[in-house]
Amino acid sequence: MTTVDMNPVSAWAASAPSDISGGRLLAEKQLEPYKLMIFSTENSIWITASWPKGGRIGFRAVFALGAIFDSVDLDTEDDRSASFNIKCRLGRYKVNVDLLESDSPIFRYTTTFTPQEDLYIPFSPRDIVPLPDSENVGEAQGKVHVDQEGTRSGHLFFSVNQPSSGSVFYFQNLTAMSEYCDATKTSVGASVGGIWPEIGFSLPVTKDTPLPKGRDYVISDAFVLLSDTVYKEPAEVAIKYMDFLADVYLLLPRPETKYNDWFEIAAKGLEDLHRNKGCWTQAEGKSYLNAYVCDYDTPPEIMVQLAVLVPLTEYFEWHGGTDPILDDLREGLEAFYDEKIKVIRRWLPSLTHRLDQSEEQKKEGVMDSWYLHHPLMNLARLAIRKDKVAEKILMDSIEYPIKVAKTFKYEWPVFYDMETLEILKAEVEEGKGGEKDVPGAYAHLMLEMRDLTDDPKYFEEAVKAVKKLEGLGFDIFYQANNTAFSAATLLRMYKETGEEKYLDLSYTCIACLFTNMQLWEGNYGYSKNYSRFFAIYPLSDAPYIAPYEELEVYAALTYFLKAAEDIELRPSIKLMISEFIRYFVFRMPFYYPTVLPKEVLSEEVKTGEIDTRLWVPLEDLRDGWEQSGQVGQEVYGAAGAGFGIVPRQYFRCEEDLVLYCDYPVRKFKAVKDKSATIDIGGDARLTCEVRVLGKDLKPKAFRLLQRSGKQEIEAETSEKEAISYRVTGDSKLKLEWD
Repeated sequence: MTTVDMNPVSAWAASAPSDISGGRLLAEKQLEPYKLMIFSTENSIWITASWPKGGRIGFRAVFALGAIFDSVDLDTEDDRSASFNIKCRLGRYKVNVDLLESDSPIFRYTTTFTPQEDLYIPFSPRDIVPLPDSENVGEAQGKVHVDQEGTRSGHLFFSVNQPSSGSVFYFQNLTAMSEYCDATKTSVGASVGGIWPEIGFSLPVTKDTPLPKGRDYVISDAFVLLSDTVYKEPAEVAIKYMDFLADVYLLLPRPETKYNDWFEIAAKGLEDLHRNKGCWTQAEGKSYLNAYVCDYDTPPEIMVQLAVLVPLTEYFEWHGGTDPILDDLREGLEAFYDEKIKVIRRWLPSLTHRLDQSEEQKKEGVMDSWYLHHPLMNLARLAIRKDKVAEKILMDSIEYPIKVAKTFKYEWPVFYDMETLEILKAEVEEGKGGEKDVPGAYAHLMLEMRDLTDDPKYFEEAVKAVKKLEGLGFDIFYQANNTAFSAATLLRMYKETGEEKYLDLSYTCIACLFTNMQLWEGNYGYSKNYSRFFAIYPLSDAPYIAPYEELEVYAALTYFLKAAEDIELRPSIKLMISEFIRYFVFRMPFYYPTVLPKEVLSEEVKTGEIDTRLWVPLEDLRDGWEQSGQVGQEVYGAAGAGFGIVPRQYFRCEEDLVLYCDYPVRKFKAVKDKSATIDIGGDARLTCEVRVLGKDLKPKAFRLLQRSGKQEIEAETSEKEAISYRVTGDSKLKLEWD
């Protein structure tokens, strides 16, 4: 006799199979090759999805909070949709079920509730339950690959292998619940998850503020993609996650974007860095940037200096000329070098007595593993640009990280002693290991060293390091910028070796980034004042988004696409990265306190002060009812003030004529005969903005053409200093002017 492992379930899940089998069939739909059946029970509306070879999963579209339905009536129906009106003692529900037009089998169910009295909602069951033939939900066996962490996307990707085989990608459009959250002062953070086999979305419970009567509230808006395959291998799971996410993304309601003048923002940020003393500390006759505005207690950090110096260097390479800040930052770099251990220190050695020991890393000699590599990578970028100061410090330091890598066998802890290499904190949490994406950051540094020196030993080091990423799947992610640079590094290694494992690992890193993004808009509480659609969280458990990590992910992904110019990337990868870039250049100004209402900002600040007049971004933007800026005003995030964006999104045609695109640009070429060509990345199923910028522009003097067929694209808007066009992704264009 075979023994089946049993999973504990709640009463709501345990009774679901019998409730459904005894319920009233409302409608049947064929979502080839799957059958959908819609049932009404005493207090629930269920949609069951049946696989051709057997097995069903139930999706609960309505739970009447313990009340009994008075009536369930068909409203409208055709081959691909059905809607129902439901009445009960508590109010009215409306459910729409739609089979969506897509290359994948996807259906959507949307539920609206109108309470007839003010209601507290103390409980809401998860909305997904597997339905085995035995009607014992606990017998169902499966694995959840991805669920929601905090306020990231409301996604769920799981496979079922008992009693049948198949997978489901579920995406809850959490934007739709904004009115509910705004009315009840709740959040949809951590609302999609659960414990197998009782999983899915649970409506946020209300405690202090009831749901007001008489208004319509969307309480679920779920997109469900069905697959007949069980995904097991980590790389396969990650790649399918990206494919399914892109399929659903094309169907999602998405917020509008608008153009930001990044020239102006960059100029304001640069001016504030010049004039505001709260951004700077003086030591031994040199100037150093503080990490946070008015944080004079903490010693200057090498990462902070380079985090601004590198994008500022890129900016002036594009813009032309130079700036005294560049010289100030370069002059201070050598003071971080420690002759004793032959490497740069995190903290300025002459001021380490200021460290207050309040955090693990705020102790002299303690190194955070990723933090060792980050400044060295930036030094390498400067050295490749022929910066001799950066090159000398880098070459004098490079043997140290190699020694550390070999000591730790290419698996880095969280903290260690710089001099003894004693491990001070081995794991992020017990059983979760150390900083698992640092092998990719180390490999990135090694490839930069190989590019700089042509020495093959550095590539060999990269190969040894990235072996530690194999088999980790979504567990690779420790810090967003590390994982992003790992993706680009692995893509380069694939190009150089032809080994598919590196391409798979690269895609896995990209998938890790997208599982840590927020693909919904929190239009409730304080977060009504800013956009976080497509925001990426700096750490896997971070409760807020942060500008510098977002900027680095943006920079790394543009680098990734550049490295992929002669590779046919998966369509889902191209599509989702391009959309991230489009929303990134739209969202970033919301980090600046200059554009936010004062009530959004926290009165209590952990580090330094908040100066609402400064174009220096907040460290933290938060969800809903939490005020932002609690950590401080991030000086090293000022690099996001256009310094990094301008060189990647703006292209000079003539001295006073510039072309802008909010999608990644593969190639740009200004031609002498008053024309320029531009190849835009992304996906032809979506659109982006192309803008001509100049002075006293005459719209009739400009023609934007599709190079294939020479079809002219009509301008969407025309102003004195800007002409805007809407074009499809993956386009080859030519701009001509008189």
